[in-house]
Amino acid sequence: MRSLSVETVMPARRVRGRLHVPGDKSIAHRYALIASVADGPSRLLNYAPGADCHSTLACLRGLGVDVHEDGSAVTVLGRGLGGWCSPEGPLDAGNSGTTMRMLAGMLAAQPFTTDLIGDDSLSRRPMRRVIEPLTRMGARIEATDGHAPLRIHGTRLHAIAFRPDVPSAQVKSAVLLAGLHADGVTSVTEPAQTRDHTERALAAFGLVAQVDGLTVSLEGGQRAQGQTLAIPGDFSSAAFWMVAAAALPGSRIEIEDVGLNPTRTSLVHVLRRFGARVEVSEASAPGGEPRGTIIVEADGAGSVEIRADEVPGLIDELPAIAALAAQGGEVSVRGAAELRVKESDRIAALVAGFRGLGISAEEQPDGFVVGGAGPPSGGAADARGDHRMAMAFAIAALGARAPSRIEGADAVAISYPAFFDTLARLVV
Repeated sequence: MRSLSVETVMPARRVRGRLHVPGDKSIAHRYALIASVADGPSRLLNYAPGADCHSTLACLRGLGVDVHEDGSAVTVLGRGLGGWCSPEGPLDAGNSGTTMRMLAGMLAAQPFTTDLIGDDSLSRRPMRRVIEPLTRMGARIEATDGHAPLRIHGTRLHAIAFRPDVPSAQVKSAVLLAGLHADGVTSVTEPAQTRDHTERALAAFGLVAQVDGLTVSLEGGQRAQGQTLAIPGDFSSAAFWMVAAAALPGSRIEIEDVGLNPTRTSLVHVLRRFGARVEVSEASAPGGEPRGTIIVEADGAGSVEIRADEVPGLIDELPAIAALAAQGGEVSVRGAAELRVKESDRIAALVAGFRGLGISAEEQPDGFVVGGAGPPSGGAADARGDHRMAMAFAIAALGARAPSRIEGADAVAISYPAFFDTLARLVV
């Protein structure tokens, strides 16, 4: 998606306030997909409002699943395992890599052929990483040089023991969701821990997945049961407000009912290393997903180095972390080549955008170094159609000496449509 709108961000002394963030994207995708093959209806509360998660709902409707939306509540009438219908045309995943990869796993087991398409950005993202294991399970998938559009010829699948070379929660999830439909026990052994939302979602719908270290195993043929589940606030969306509060002296942000899944909250430790005060209070965990309140207060700028072994747990938060450099701190990241195959080449986009805002930035093959030279002058940054770029540039621009223009700002609709409205409310 190429976004065209422009937002002007004014310099800010600080940010202060209490807020909720939208429902977690990662959890919303998974709950909707599993609910669609459950026995009976499911009601999903605080469903993520962005375009990505609605791409998942649109694809499910194309497969014959009844989906009803009432504000942020979504009701999915599950059709049971094997109950999907052959779609009348291509299923459009929009800009959502999560939709395409995880849905591909489930479509691989269906007794029909499906075309999966996406926008220009999604059509440049790598899909071989899901094509390979699904082919090993018995499916036949046609692609264009390893990219979408995908034509998936579904069939009866057999279980595999899969060891991906690159840690990816989306790939792990695609294989496990395919394994739910397969004969035998499917397992995925990761090279490093990734987010475990799929494992928790399976359990929330009454399914059993065995976890042994970095290996997750699932026996095929289990029947999910419809549920009522509340989705916590999205930690990756909260990350931008946490960084703003950490970077601007005198700031204090309190984020309520946000997800605290331990595979997602490494940013808390990063902000403390930077010098911020961070308080985390955990509440009850309905559906198996921890949630609670995070309070962040600025306490001086420092420098932060993100090591390669930390990257899998921070991959979605790295653009936000870069914005810590807005007040003269320095951020360096290594071992994050995966950023180059996201919605944009996030390494190139970050460096170009930060330079446009007057922030020192250096591109590395697998990362970047930004900041260290005082508050930025202000300027213009192009989000390149990437929602996380738009939000990262907006947060960095708060620390500038002059107004800044964020080009392509409407990309925030992919995950956080109300981002700029919330920003205006928090700025002091």
